[in-house]
Amino acid sequence: MTVTDVTAQPTDAERFQHILQVQRAAYLRDGAPSLAARRSDLARFKAALIARRGAIEEAINTDFGHRSRHETAFMEIVGVVQNIDYLQRNLRRFMRPTRRRIDLLLRFGSNRIEYQPLGVVGVISPWNYPVNLSLVPVVTAIAAGNRVMLKPSKLTPATNAVLAAMLAELFPPEQVTMVSGDGSAFSGLPFDHLVFTGSTEVGRAVMKAASEHLVPVTLELGGKSPTIVAKGHVTDQAVSDIVFGKLLSGGQTCIAPDYALVHESEIDTFIASFDRLVKAAYPDGPTSDDYTSIVDDKQYKVLTGLLDDARTHGAQVIEVGHRPHEAADRPHTLAPTVVLGVTDDMRIAHEEIFGPILPIFGYRTIDDAIDYVNARPRPLALYYFGGDGPDRRNVLDRTTSGNVTINGTLMHVAQDDLPFGGVGASGMGKYHGIEGFRTLSHPKGIYTQGRWNATRLLRAPFNKRTDALLNFFLR
Repeated sequence: MTVTDVTAQPTDAERFQHILQVQRAAYLRDGAPSLAARRSDLARFKAALIARRGAIEEAINTDFGHRSRHETAFMEIVGVVQNIDYLQRNLRRFMRPTRRRIDLLLRFGSNRIEYQPLGVVGVISPWNYPVNLSLVPVVTAIAAGNRVMLKPSKLTPATNAVLAAMLAELFPPEQVTMVSGDGSAFSGLPFDHLVFTGSTEVGRAVMKAASEHLVPVTLELGGKSPTIVAKGHVTDQAVSDIVFGKLLSGGQTCIAPDYALVHESEIDTFIASFDRLVKAAYPDGPTSDDYTSIVDDKQYKVLTGLLDDARTHGAQVIEVGHRPHEAADRPHTLAPTVVLGVTDDMRIAHEEIFGPILPIFGYRTIDDAIDYVNARPRPLALYYFGGDGPDRRNVLDRTTSGNVTINGTLMHVAQDDLPFGGVGASGMGKYHGIEGFRTLSHPKGIYTQGRWNATRLLRAPFNKRTDALLNFFLR
């Protein structure tokens, strides 16, 4: 009998662990990169991303079945480029040590904070914005001086191939590496920090796995982000902004308006305006080049399941826009839809929708709308349409959400100087802005002792002078 030697292939966990060890050894060997090195990396990153615009647009279109190239350029590529520009402009200031006040007893010394890279940062990114939500954490980690391991979603293979080739050309593997494979094995690595963007359910599993090594996590999750329209503010401008936020990328946006709270006397007006403005945005209906398909049949069936469940429990489901029936002509495409009469026994009342479906709830007073929001887990985003009056102030003061956009939708995420993140069930930790840089840095406190130190007078042997000093500080 002939025995053939077969070399066992490493498991995903072993492969990931090896890459992590290589990156950590490189960081310990080389130390924190200089300002000039970080800026150079960011500049090359930006140029490479812009050069691949066409390839990225085509890849995402392939992965989704159909996605507007304009949406890809705007939400994916422009978003990352603007973030790189912001980091380039502010990096010197972010890296600069900051002075802190000194205690009276030690007033001849000095205190400062120096921001030190953490080491190796892991990034787990989702499928819905496979470039933006992968690369913004990566460039932030690079700006903070870290090494990075990126694991994107398996649902976007064409996009992943473009990103993997780009990153391999830009960086040696000991600096930035993109991997594929077992997500639970990746989550369980002893990173210096782990950034996860995705569902709340998976976020819990990621956090549990990370806790085995006490790895700090930033979780960007989701939830049901409400839109509150104040009485008298069902205007074309307001409804057009809601159409934009709800239907961008086919509703597959973690901060999309999940449902709308409209004064009960204005619901019919709102629906009529929503239908008319959907028709204006997509004159060719749901098979328009500008209208994005659902990413795959599985997600499409989740959405149609939500609608079927709502109908079964008595909700009114209304397709809007031009020729909604033509959605069936394109694979896993769902027409824009509004839902009335949603009750708590329906799945659509509790599950994040992640598609072009907008439940509409009526309210009598702004307090009713606030109470409805507060009876549910804290959302990633909240939108308010109305004037600068007591109702707006009441909504801002009495609700808690990751971020807020007033008289618009989504655009808080495009403000590079604002932190982005959730709260409670919608996530923890922030990235974007200086908060992102600091999330992926260690703020090392440094005290330099002066020549004269009053605490020396508080050392044994104690005497009356000690009592006098203690009485002075405890006066």
